[in-house]
Amino acid sequence: MSDTPTPAAPSPELSLNDQMQQRLRKLAEWQAEGIDPFGGPFAGEVLATTAARALFKEEATAQATVTIAGRITAFRGMGKAIFADVRDGHDRLQIYTQLNVIGEAPFTQFKRLDLGDLITVTGELFKTRMGEITVKVQSWRLLCKALRPLPEKFHGLTDVEARHRQRYLDLISNPGSMALFRQRLAIVREMRRFLEDKGFVEVETPMLQAIPGGAAARPFATHYNALNCQMFLRIAPELYLKRLLVGGFDKVFELNRNFRNEGLSRQHNPEFTMLELYQAYGNCESMMDLVEELVCTVAEKVCGTLRIRHGENKVIDLTRPWKRLPYKDLIAWHGGMDWYDVSHADRVSRAQTLELQVDASWSDVAIGQELFEKLIEPTLQQPTFVTRLPRELVPLAKACADDPTVVDVYELDIDGREISPGYSELNDPLEQRRRFEEQLRIGNPEETFGKIDEDFLVALEHGMPPAGGLGLGVDRLVMLLTGAESIRDVILFPHLRPKLA
Repeated sequence: MSDTPTPAAPSPELSLNDQMQQRLRKLAEWQAEGIDPFGGPFAGEVLATTAARALFKEEATAQATVTIAGRITAFRGMGKAIFADVRDGHDRLQIYTQLNVIGEAPFTQFKRLDLGDLITVTGELFKTRMGEITVKVQSWRLLCKALRPLPEKFHGLTDVEARHRQRYLDLISNPGSMALFRQRLAIVREMRRFLEDKGFVEVETPMLQAIPGGAAARPFATHYNALNCQMFLRIAPELYLKRLLVGGFDKVFELNRNFRNEGLSRQHNPEFTMLELYQAYGNCESMMDLVEELVCTVAEKVCGTLRIRHGENKVIDLTRPWKRLPYKDLIAWHGGMDWYDVSHADRVSRAQTLELQVDASWSDVAIGQELFEKLIEPTLQQPTFVTRLPRELVPLAKACADDPTVVDVYELDIDGREISPGYSELNDPLEQRRRFEEQLRIGNPEETFGKIDEDFLVALEHGMPPAGGLGLGVDRLVMLLTGAESIRDVILFPHLRPKLA
């Protein structure tokens, strides 16, 4: 709490242009005094505000002298003394400037500062009567003059689209947003640490691909001038990571950007971050164990708990073990226990009775998947592995030994959405070719391109060890662990429709 009240917000009659004109006049004053308003060479080491505050010792007779730098976010004049707040990427720290300490000229210049200006100060730590650790300024320097005002202090940047479009202002004015993205960084760091401790190595695979594969999705296309050919931004790194299994890497992972030319929603961004990993001599079972341990470890390290609160009324409990339920059982429980015994026409009728938008031309698998995605998946709030999916849905997975119509796959659903798929990888090149050909025959032409990745099949023909693989949506994991409601809240620069001039 500051020692003096914060002044009222600027009058609404003062337009943005008026405020900028005032700042430009101050800019000219700095320049007229021979001072570079955008900072000359900067020498010396600055402390983060959190590190500086930590140096204050309650019982010490002499406190540390510190140098900090950051943006002025509050300014409170008291005649011959001024309190201000300096905020960096970690926190805010109050500073206290006195005329009789720094001198008349520096004090007059200090009063000229505006909210948003970047400064550096050096001074001794002390604690005010209100109990706030503060820097008593001995010297200071302007580093960068802000020509535009910050969002109004008490409300910050509240417009949702503006927060996403001007993320830099969101980070400046909303400390909670900065904290969320620091939490995201910690989540990714712990994921890497967990996998490296398990013996996985991080690799990089091409983002530009001649034949996008590893998932069913519409890609972004471009033209490669040097080779005079069409190329695609990858929709998944799977086929290249499996080539590395063929080459002898036993445990590989990639934290990668994937691109899918599809719609925007609260759960979808066309450019997203995915963890994808493969382990030789693993299988679907070992992948379920691995992702369960990974998510729980990251939650405990970063959040300090396995019970993640979402809003006021919902708690996601990550306590192990997680439920494992066969896909067919879930379909039967919701569509009727005889779902797999009735005719195609009866399934269409039942789906329509359940208010699903299905057509008689759809396959039985497509109707079942519509039932799962619209009516079943939203109910899976607590961690649930959905296993043994229809073969047609996952053409790169190994069939179950006891039922070739389903594959040895899991889909991990938490909070009503898919977080991670994983499976026992198909390593039979002949069966893989048949699956690819079937996908071409019945698939969406915009997602199959009428091509088979022959180079990948050649790699399989050299022998790929039995393996397990999984993907984990990093953006969705961050949503899960932070309680964020939209994927745009956890991506620094989410995709938006271009703003018209």
